[in-house]
Parts: sequence; structure tokens; C-alpha cells
Amino acid sequence: MFAETAPAAQSLARRLEDGGALSFSGIAPPAQPFFAALLQKLFPRRAVVVVAENLKTQETFQQDLETWLGSFPLFYPEWEVFQHENKLPHADIVSDRLQTLVALSESSKPQPEKPQFIVTNVVALLQKTFPPGDLTGRTRHLRRGDRFPPLDLIEQLEEQGYEPEAQVSQKGEIALRGGILDVFPPTSPWPVRLEFFGDELESLREFDPLTQISRGAIAEIILPPAGELGILRRQSQDAAGARPSLASLPDYLPPDSIIVLCEPEQLSLRADEYESQIPAGDPFFVPWRELRADLERRAFTVIELSEAIEAGEAAGPWTAGDWQFQSLEAFRPLAERAHDPQIAEAQRREFFAQLHRWLRQDFSIHVFCNNDGERRRFREIWQENGFSVEKNLRLSLGTLSRGFISDQRKLVVVTDAEIFGRYKIQRPRKLKSAHALAARSALDIDFTDLEEGDLVVHLQYGIGKFLGLKNLPAATRLPTSGVALAEIECLVIEYAPAKPADEPPKLYVPVSEAHLASKYVGAGKVRPPLNTLGGTRWMKAREQAERAVRDVAAELLRIQAARETQSGHAFKADSAWQSEFESAFVYEETPD
Repeated sequence: MFAETAPAAQSLARRLEDGGALSFSGIAPPAQPFFAALLQKLFPRRAVVVVAENLKTQETFQQDLETWLGSFPLFYPEWEVFQHENKLPHADIVSDRLQTLVALSESSKPQPEKPQFIVTNVVALLQKTFPPGDLTGRTRHLRRGDRFPPLDLIEQLEEQGYEPEAQVSQKGEIALRGGILDVFPPTSPWPVRLEFFGDELESLREFDPLTQISRGAIAEIILPPAGELGILRRQSQDAAGARPSLASLPDYLPPDSIIVLCEPEQLSLRADEYESQIPAGDPFFVPWRELRADLERRAFTVIELSEAIEAGEAAGPWTAGDWQFQSLEAFRPLAERAHDPQIAEAQRREFFAQLHRWLRQDFSIHVFCNNDGERRRFREIWQENGFSVEKNLRLSLGTLSRGFISDQRKLVVVTDAEIFGRYKIQRPRKLKSAHALAARSALDIDFTDLEEGDLVVHLQYGIGKFLGLKNLPAATRLPTSGVALAEIECLVIEYAPAKPADEPPKLYVPVSEAHLASKYVGAGKVRPPLNTLGGTRWMKAREQAERAVRDVAAELLRIQAARETQSGHAFKADSAWQSEFESAFVYEETPD
């Protein structure tokens, strides 16, 4: 589909080889990831960086590029917190950023792997990070057979923000048991178990943090810092007023990189909006004007993509010309709310008729469906409209946000949005590790669901009364940052006193252990009595619940066995209406 050998593509390649700044207008947002992927096909040995307006657009571009490239581009997000506030980015954000920086550092070595493709947004470019040399100095490469004292490694990891724990469960944690060191690098989807024989690293194995079961041996491991903004703040404080030496993403890029700025006017507005929220002289911020000047100084190839075409611009060879891509909105408008079924059906018939007209005009049509069920349903609808499948109509599996058309290239890209007349719900990026979603649901708690006086259930101590949040003195450090804290936030839970005359005892649960408590949900309006700390009533209730669960499981097995001995009932084949309903509401399986 890319046709990188076509004359227009080769002409584009020759123009880009000279470098400098180029502007392409008339390229609709749905086609901008396609255009960026074409650049990677034309220049497979050069790094490509796509800059989007905000995080949502960045996620959409990432999704589309995965389909066009057939691989996963690097994702470099913003911190989503202000660097001057007493907050730290989420561990997954730090993981994505460090994974990008480490990959770029590795690609600068004498024998690099394939050049990188990075998707970022304008705010992420404005936020400074480790200089390349500093990041390399903070990163450890370990291989089987290396010799070094394990305690020295632990000391170095703690300096880089790794948090000692009894058992590793989250990124940025380490745990030592005898000659075994468990470490969860922020750039790895799985934690790694290091086994030592004396000072020799004898074994490296990935393992599942939920089951602690090994997943297989690996030859080496890269251990970057476990934090970013927290370490940078600490480094800035240690500089005693001197401005720390920091870098931005362009400092990690090779000199022949291609920077793609999507909708540059929107990027400039978003950058100005962000700058207005940053205090003057912030050491972790670089203004947009300085960044653009730095890109020009480094002689990167900077490409601006925009949808709008200014008056009198269409005649230019690098504006509309051979590289104009329009949205399909004019041919298949999508409303925020579903139309009446008859209207929706009429609109779809007209769109399918338009597809058939394009085929008769020698257009090449590529249809992308999310799954095989949608692909089968497209064929059914196509045949129901009396059309036969032609050679210029290609059906593929892939996830794209919207379709587009190029009259000059005689190319049409159609997605499930145009087929079924619905907007795709853009889900946030999934965590990279297979266990991550389950772990997050187990560890996260929404405090907005709790009010003072609500009943809560602690896994170990039973039913208590929630009294709110309270900061307690603590000599600890934030995970993945190394930033020292004077206080630690805790949930306050009140329990029944052992004796009526005694004051009700309170249990202080650190927020990091809030997953052990949940809101009490009971039948009816009866409020159960509070449990006592150290009492046996809660333990007996847990034992009774476990027995009841076993009884229910046994009953389900008995029912299933009885069903297996009985003859089944054959239902009629699915009707067209049922197929249409199932295609219109496609659900993704949950992680569990």
C-alpha cells in the first residue's frame, strides 16, 4: 500500500534527503500516521519522531502506527504532573520515558539495532530529563557470569531510586533473600531474579510477580534508574543553587533524524498554554521557541503536516499535489449519537455505493477491520448490496481511528468507523506487562467512594469505620524516586474496643497498602457490628465464607455433570439482524 517505489514517493525521498524544513498541507489527521509510516519505509535507516498535540492524540497515533508499521513504536509521554509541584509521575509514565531514552542510547552504539520510531507530544518535548551521558552512567548492564558483590549492586540500585521490599510486585522495587536478588526494572515487562554463587552472577530469570513462578532464563538485563523527576529534583537540590545540566529528547536523537510536527499551529498553542503554567526560570523546562531553534541548529529534517490549505497554496508541489489526503467525513459523516436505524441503514447503503463507484474508477480500497467477525460482516453487507468482491478491494485486520482518501494516489482507506457508522472509543494505552492490569486493579483504590463514617473491610482485621486520611511522621522515601518524605499518608480505620469502657482503637494503613481495605457492601440497611483488633470473630467469618465458597463450587460441578448427561437443544442459525447487532457492538475481553 505504501508504494515507496512509486515515482511520487521517490520524488519525495529525493526532496527529503536535502534536509531542512518542509511543509505539507492538505493531509487530514487520520492520514498523518500513514504519511509518517511512509517516511519510515522510504528511510529505513533513519530515526523518525512524530510529535502530536496532546496525550489523547499521541495514543491515537500510536495505535494507527502499530497497524501501519506492524510493530510497536516507542512511546514518550509527558509527566502529567507539574515539575514544580510535590508530586511524582506514575510509574508507567516513567517506564515509557526511560524505555525510549535507553533504546535511543543503545542505538547510538557502534553496532546499533534498527533505527527507532518514536511517538511523543509537544509537552513531553518541553520537559527536560537526564543528559545522555548521565543516563548511561546510571544504567547497569548485567550478564550471566559477571562478578561483583551483590551488596554493592543493591547500594547502587537504591541510589538510583529502587525501593527495597520484602517481595517484588511493582516496578522500581528490589528484594534480597540470601543469594537471590529480585529486581523489577521500570523498562522491563517482568521482574528478574538474579541468583549469585558468591560474587558470581550465576543465573538470570524472569518471573511472574503474582505467582513468583519463573518464566524462563535470559542472557542479560539492563537496569536503568527507577525514577526520573524525583532523581532530577534531588540532583537539583544537591547543586546548591547552580543550574543542573539537563537534556531533552532531541539530545538523544541521531543527527539524520526526521521530526514530524502534526498540526504545527496547534502544537504552538499547546506549548504556549503549558509555558503559562510553568514558573519563570524552571530548570526542567525548555520553551518551544528555543526547542524549534535547537532543531534547526542540529540540521534535523523537520516536516510539518497540516490539514488546512491556505488560499493560493494548492499549486505548490509540496502542499496538495501528489500528497493530499482527505477525511472520509464528507462521504460518511458520523454523529455523536446513533441515528434512527432506517436513516443509518440508508447512509451505509450510500457509502457502500460510493465505494463501488471508486472501484469502477480504478481506486484501490483497503478496508481495516478490528477482528475476523467484522471482516465477515463486511463481506455480508457488501454482497447484500449486490456487489461482488473485486481485486482492488482488500480486507485486512488492523485498528485505525478513521479512514481517508487520496484522489491523486487513487487510494481509499476504510475503517470499522465508516462501515458501522460509529466512533471508536479510544482506550488508554494498556500496560506492557501481562499481569499489570490485574495488579493495578488489586492495588488501586478510589478514595472518592469513601466518606467519613463509611464501613470498610480490612483483609486481616475485618470490618471497621473509615475516619478519613491522616499524615503521620515517617522516615521513608518515595518509591521509584529516592525523594525523602517527612510524612506518610494513611487511612484511619476505627475498630470496636475490647472492653466497653476502653477507647476505640484505630488502625493506620499506609496508602501504599490501601489495596488491603475495601468498602463494605452488605445486603439491606443493617449495619454489622465492628470487629475488634485481635479478635477471633473475623477469622471465624472468613473460615465460614471459605467453606460456603467450596459448597457453591461443588454444587456447580454437580449441576454441570448433570447437564453433560442430558441431550442438548439445537437453535436456529443466526439471522442477519443478529449478525448486525453483534457486529455493531464489539466488546474486548477483560484481562481476567
